[in-house]
Amino acid sequence: MTTRRRLAAGDYAVLRDGEVLAAVERKTLADLVTSLRSGKLTYAMAELSALPRSAVVVEDRYSRLFSLEHWPGAAAAEALAEAQARFPAVPVVFCETRPLAQEWTYRWLGACQAELAAAADTAGVEQTFAPAGPVPVPAPTPAQVRRWARAEGIDVSDRGRVPAELTARYLASRTASTED
Repeated sequence: MTTRRRLAAGDYAVLRDGEVLAAVERKTLADLVTSLRSGKLTYAMAELSALPRSAVVVEDRYSRLFSLEHWPGAAAAEALAEAQARFPAVPVVFCETRPLAQEWTYRWLGACQAELAAAADTAGVEQTFAPAGPVPVPAPTPAQVRRWARAEGIDVSDRGRVPAELTARYLASRTASTED
């Protein structure tokens, strides 16, 4: 169901139980540049970053930043990079046309809704798992058993299988040394 209402942040959003899950701030290139120059984009991105998911979508190509009439493109690109670095949780996505920006917004909000709903539906599942026992001690390597055997004066071959009873004695000596 689609409803029109004022949002604290963004132009479009999806809600769950009255809470905003994800929001998108849509901008034309002219609006983006004006917002960058005035500092309004910084405030908008700060509000968006407080949400579980958010993004800014621009209805134009990034390369057009470098062909602006009233502001040098490098300055606009620099201001945008600073805003993105300050709010890394809020991606800025450039879509070439308004219809592409609409399409991206629709699909991204749908994906956010599905992702966050799945996370909410499975919250607390970990608490239903049975507690695990202690992590088993890994089996000793043949080299460890041979080193121990030689230190104990036990004759052992350099190659081939280490006899099971020798490995058992090695493990027993380790258990006895940890109990002391």
